[in-house]
Amino acid sequence: MSTDTLPDIHGTVAPGFEHVRDVFASNWREFDEIGAGFALRVDGERVIDIHAGWADRKKTRPWTAETLIPVYSSGKAIAALVIAKLVDRGLLDYEAPVADYWPEFAAGGKSRVTVAQALSHQAGLSGIADEMDAGDWFDAALIEDRLARQVPLWPLGEGSGYHPVTFGFIADALARRTDGRSIGAILREDICGPKGIDFHVGLPEEEHARTAEHAMPKQLPDLGEMNRATELAFLKPWSSPGRRGAAEWRKAEFPAANAHATAGALARLMSVYALDGTLDGKRFLSEATLDALMRERVSGPDRVLPFDLSLGAGVMRNSHARLFGPTPETVGHSGWGGSCTFADPVNRMSGAYVMNRQQHYLAADPRAVRLIEAAYSCL
Repeated sequence: MSTDTLPDIHGTVAPGFEHVRDVFASNWREFDEIGAGFALRVDGERVIDIHAGWADRKKTRPWTAETLIPVYSSGKAIAALVIAKLVDRGLLDYEAPVADYWPEFAAGGKSRVTVAQALSHQAGLSGIADEMDAGDWFDAALIEDRLARQVPLWPLGEGSGYHPVTFGFIADALARRTDGRSIGAILREDICGPKGIDFHVGLPEEEHARTAEHAMPKQLPDLGEMNRATELAFLKPWSSPGRRGAAEWRKAEFPAANAHATAGALARLMSVYALDGTLDGKRFLSEATLDALMRERVSGPDRVLPFDLSLGAGVMRNSHARLFGPTPETVGHSGWGGSCTFADPVNRMSGAYVMNRQQHYLAADPRAVRLIEAAYSCL
C-alpha cells in the first residue's frame, strides 16, 4: 500500500507518544490493515486512544471510536477479573476444588482440580471429546454437563493445555453457581454498565450495527506437532461454536471467545492489573486477590499451543515468551487473528490492540508487537 492511501488516524495521542501513532499508521503499509484501534493508559490516564480504517472488508464503513470488534481470547483476561472479583467477595477460593461449587465436575477423575488449576488450563478439558454439533455450544447446560462428565485428556499435574472455548464455560459455571449470574451479566450490571465501559460478553442485538466485519486469515496457524488435545481444541468440526449465524453468535455468552470491545475499553479494564487492583482510582480487587490471580500457576511446554507458556489464573504471563513487551511481570492475553491486551504493573501501563484483518499468528502478532515496542520506547 502506498503512503498516499494510508487512512487518517483519529483519536487522542498525548505529547511524547507520537511515535506510536506513526507505527500504527505503518501497519496499513506493512500488513495491509483494514481497520484497527490501539489504546494505552499510563498511571490510569489515557495517553493513546486511536483508530483508523474501515469496519468492513469492502471499505465502505469507517472505523469510528464506537466501532466494536470481537476480541476472541483477549476477553479471557477480563473473564479472569470477574472470577477474581468473586474470590474477593468470598464466593470462590482459587485453592478449592471446582467440585466444591459444581459437584458434578468431580466425575471422570476431576475431583482434585482446583479453581486456579482450571483457570490456568490444567483441567485436561481443552475440547469436547465426544462428537457433537457445533450448534451445541449455544446450550450452556448441555456443554457444562459434557465437561463435568468428561475424563481429562491428560493427568492433573502434567502441565497446561490451552482451553480456547471451554475455559469460558468453566469460568461461567463457577460464576453462576456462586453469584447466581453469568460473567456477561456481572460485567453488564456491576462493572461495564455502571462505568460506561464499552466491553460486552453477550452483545445486545441493538448494538450489532456498530460491529466491524472480520477478514479471515489467508493461511492456517502453525499448531505444531498434532495430538488429541490440540485436535479437540481447534480442528474438529465441533471445536468452536457455529451453525447459528453471526447474530446469534454475537448475542451468546462465550466469555473465552466472543467478547466485543473497543481498544479503549480493554485498556481501561486491564488497568486493574497494572494499578495494584484499582480501576478509575477506586479499589476493584484486593492486592492479595490480584497477586493470586497473576502469580504463576503452571509453566513450560503447553500441550495444545506449540510453545512454552507461563499462566496465572486466567492470564498469560510474560516471563517466558515476552509476548507483551520487555517487562517480565507483565500479564495479558492474545486473541485469535491478532488482538492483544496487556498490563505492566512495573511501569503502571495497560494497553490493547484490536483489528479486523485477521492473521494466522497464535500469539505475538507482529502488528501488536510493533505497537507495544513503540509504546515502551516513549516511556
